Order: sequence, then structure tokens, then C-alpha cells
Amino acid sequence: MIGSFTFENLPCRVVFGSGTLASAKAEVERLGGKRALVLTTPQQEAQGESLGAALGPLHAGLFSGATMHTPVEVTERALAAMKACEADCVVSLGGGSTTGLGKALALRTGVNQLCIPTTYAGSEMTPIVGQTENGLKTTVRDAAVLPETVIYDVDLTLTLPAALAATSGINAIAHAVEALYARDTNPVTSLMAEEGIRALARALPAIAARSDDREARTEALYGAWLCGVCLGTVGMALHHKLCHTLGGTFDLPHAETHTIVLPHALAYNAPAVPDAMARISRAIGAADASQGLFELAKRLGAKVALRDVGMPESGIDRAADLAVTNAYWNPRPLERNAIRDLIARAWAGEPPSAIKAAA
Repeated sequence: MIGSFTFENLPCRVVFGSGTLASAKAEVERLGGKRALVLTTPQQEAQGESLGAALGPLHAGLFSGATMHTPVEVTERALAAMKACEADCVVSLGGGSTTGLGKALALRTGVNQLCIPTTYAGSEMTPIVGQTENGLKTTVRDAAVLPETVIYDVDLTLTLPAALAATSGINAIAHAVEALYARDTNPVTSLMAEEGIRALARALPAIAARSDDREARTEALYGAWLCGVCLGTVGMALHHKLCHTLGGTFDLPHAETHTIVLPHALAYNAPAVPDAMARISRAIGAADASQGLFELAKRLGAKVALRDVGMPESGIDRAADLAVTNAYWNPRPLERNAIRDLIARAWAGEPPSAIKAAA
């Protein structure tokens, strides 16, 4: 039986397909933009220059300094660049780092955003931005940071290396996993979550087997979009809190951290969310959801240990302490020692284990 629920449909225009990058100029014009600042990471600067040329007279400038975890000092430099070229909108071309910078600028200035993702991060579909200052990452949820328009172009993901596709894709799966047991979950979001997980769990091994598999790339981008909608529509829980804590405190790579932590966070919450576990298991075709996600990461050749992405063993206790500060909702009560055990297993690369509640 379907009970009462609340579903908030976020106002975002999506253009999906192959070759859709060609619509960027028209989409900027549709938003009323006259002078667009293109944002990229240093690695994607050349792509940003090509996009700027395609925008023609609408191109005001390029800022190629985006970096992971959206450091406040980088946002300050981008703000200066915006003022210098008198930009009235931003076009974010890249993964979660570039999207995050565009959101931070929108939060401060109110400018419109056209977002063009090149990974499966999903943050382009959310009114959420995480910003890092003095080694701490804080999250802001505000309608002002939701991009007005998103262009998904499958062609832009064809050159995403299979290894990056794997971790970016599992990062997207994490959004849908937590949406299935969110406090404000609803039947509509749950449908999208299960379909998003299924699409990515099927596409990622195909991409690993043949990097230029266009059908698999299309299905992965479709799945990532659905997972991103889930992230933007309902609240998240322990997994995302842990990943923000670990990433911001130890400067760990975002997608890899999500990939490593997800099976362990899911195992922690499993006793409290049997229905969600059943849906995840069905979507990935595994008997056990957390173990199945761990095996998927290994099968894709992704790292499964936090120690292998730069986290020091001495940071386990600090991470556990931070993970239980600032109250947030989770389907299972937050227990510091149990969470420490979770982090220790993830640090060592051990398989996920059901962590018993304190007596």
C-alpha cells in the first residue's frame, strides 16, 4: 500500500543525448545570458577554450582553476575573474569539482548556471554544495545553487577512462542507495533510485570490457542522471556524511572515497533498512547488497582501501569523532565505536561486515 509522502520536483531543464554540446549557445541565450564565464579544471582547459569559441560573442572568459572539494580560496579567485570579465552567468564544463565551483559562485552572486557534466558525479542535479575551508568541508542546501539547465552529452564521456568511469559511477550509485532509505524517501524517488542503480551496475562492467561501448556509456549517463535527481530530491545519511568528512579532512579523491566507503556504510545501516537492501540487491543482481557492491568495485579494478588513496591510519579515530559530531539523521543510531570499526575496515580494504549495535 502506498502511504502519504511529499515529493518536490526540482526546477531544472535537462538536455540529454549525443552531440548536445552544440546546443550550449542556445541554452545560454535561453537563460538570458549575455556574458558567460566558462569554468573547468586545469586538466580540461582546452575543452573549455573550445566551448568558449563555440559560444562566440557570449563568451566572456575562462576560469580553469576548479579543484575538488570546492576550496573557498578557489571560489574567491573565480569571483575575481567573474568581476574582471563582467560575467552574468557561468557555464560549468567538467565533473563534480567544476560543478561545485559553479554552484559556489551562484550561491554568492545569484548568477544562472549552465552545467555540462563529463563524469557521472550527479551533483549537477542537486541544490547542494560542499565547500572546504581550513580542512573542514561543510554542506549548504539552497535552491540558489541548483543549475538552471544541464546538458548531458554522451560524446563527452567517451574519453572518460574506464577506471574513472568506474569510481564516478559507483559514486552515483551511492546517491541512489541512500535515497532508498532516506528519512523523506518516497515512491517516485525510489523508482528512480532502483532504475539508476540497475543502469549503472549493468553499464560499468560493459565499459570496463570495452571503453568505447557507446550504448553502455549512454546507459551509464542515464543512470547517473537518475541518481543525481535522487540526491537532489531527498536527504542523505551516514555514507555521505562520512565521505564529506574524509574528503575534506584528509583531502581524499571524491569518487574513490565514495566507492570505498559505500559497501561499509550500507552494511552498517543494513539491519535498519531491509526493504532498501532488497531493492539494491535486485538492482545489482547480488544476494547481498553491501557485499555485491564491494565485489562490483573489485571487478571494475577500483581501489577498495582508504589507505590506498592517501588516508593515514592515524586518522581513523579523528574521522570517527568527526562523523558523530553535528547531529544528522540516519536510519540506524550513530555509534562512535561501531563507526570507527567501519572506517577501520574501509581503511584496510577488508570486505564489509555487519556491525553489531552496542548492547
